[in-house]
Amino acid sequence: MSNPEILQVGPYPQWDEEPLNAAFAVHRYFDAADKPALLDKVGPDVRGIATRGELGANRAMIEACPNLEIISVYGVGYDAVDLAACREKGIRVTNTPDVLTNDVADLGVAMMLCQSRGMIGAESWVKDGSWNAKGLYPLKRRVWGRRAGILGLGRIGFEVAKRLKGFDMEISYSDVGPKSYAEGMRFVADPVELARNVDFLFVTLAASVETRHIVGRDIIAALGTEGMLINISRASNIDEEALLDALESGALGSAALDVFEGEPKLNPRFLALNNVLLQPHHASGTIETRKAMGKLVRDNLEAHFSGAPLLTPVL
Repeated sequence: MSNPEILQVGPYPQWDEEPLNAAFAVHRYFDAADKPALLDKVGPDVRGIATRGELGANRAMIEACPNLEIISVYGVGYDAVDLAACREKGIRVTNTPDVLTNDVADLGVAMMLCQSRGMIGAESWVKDGSWNAKGLYPLKRRVWGRRAGILGLGRIGFEVAKRLKGFDMEISYSDVGPKSYAEGMRFVADPVELARNVDFLFVTLAASVETRHIVGRDIIAALGTEGMLINISRASNIDEEALLDALESGALGSAALDVFEGEPKLNPRFLALNNVLLQPHHASGTIETRKAMGKLVRDNLEAHFSGAPLLTPVL
């Protein structure tokens, strides 16, 4: 029996490419010079799609594959997959939660520390001779003992909170309701009120139509001139125009961002700012986690085609 045919939307590391090609007949969408022509040619034979969270699979791609059975997402976010189209056509969808949770939380806390203590500028201060020529680096702000807010206390938000407790921080959170596992944390129903009473605001929400631009001008203004916004979720959760306006005017103290609208081609206004830490969407970017993510993508595909239960179903 021939291997199931799948459409690979974007590249994976070599350690994932080899076993994927061994298990499936792979059509590399991202390599095709004429992508519509590729879909016209192979779409009817495609039974599965392997994609990445930020690439997803839109309705046009899904409809070009009339025999599609499953979409396996490399990443925890699946907002770029047209779930409505999948529901209509009975297509299964999986993602890779849990395996990346701790690395994402690590980077979020590292970004807070790095930005608050000015570590990027401090390294330049040493390397460009300023330490020798000008003396001590300008003072920055402490982290320990201050107030942190978490918008979305799911898997990643909870792991962020666990790490922040090590800094003796006062931790508050907003979510659809209080969480039974949020011991020692204060629940604040209104995200604006949450922002008004914290020094650091972590955005760890899953992205959806409902959460699009949830962090808008009101929350940013409430965080204020001394506050820091840290986003390790999805770019769509933040109104970038409002964020840029606030950073440029000083209405918001600073930001640390791992995700952007239109990435990797981000708004050039970010590049002119000295109060924002920019990261290349690599919160899950460790060798260990990326290997685990790739394996889970394949495991979900293999489970589906063998008739076994999916490991991490979304639909």
